[in-house]
Amino acid sequence: MIWKTEFTLEGLNNINDDTMVRHVGIEFTEIGDDYLKATMPVDHRTKQPMGLLHGGASVVLAETLGSVAGLMCCDSTKFTTVGVEINANHLKSVTSGKVTGTVKPVRIGRTMQVWNVEIRNEAGQLTCVSRFTLMVVPIRK
Repeated sequence: MIWKTEFTLEGLNNINDDTMVRHVGIEFTEIGDDYLKATMPVDHRTKQPMGLLHGGASVVLAETLGSVAGLMCCDSTKFTTVGVEINANHLKSVTSGKVTGTVKPVRIGRTMQVWNVEIRNEAGQLTCVSRFTLMVVPIRK
């Protein structure tokens, strides 16, 4: 298992009150030994004017998953993580339902982490891939 700080799904979902994560309806659904999953609805909050899932919404899901996974890999009493770069390739459009993102580590280093996120539609088809880089920084007191 890669996690250094334990969280429950309930705890992960509760820390998102009054944030963008809650606003767009992201919900953490599974914690595995080396991955984290969350879903996001494809609705009026996450679609662009043409009725498709907004690419930026997919990036919000990817960054949310990467940020939380990164934090779970640190001693969260001493360190936090901050995003320094993200990219996304939008591979297939989505018009309804929900998408599920799965984040897995590419590398978990002492000061830098790289995460890969795959986002799939309800049929299991890959709709977006993203790579997210985090810096691990000491908490300032």
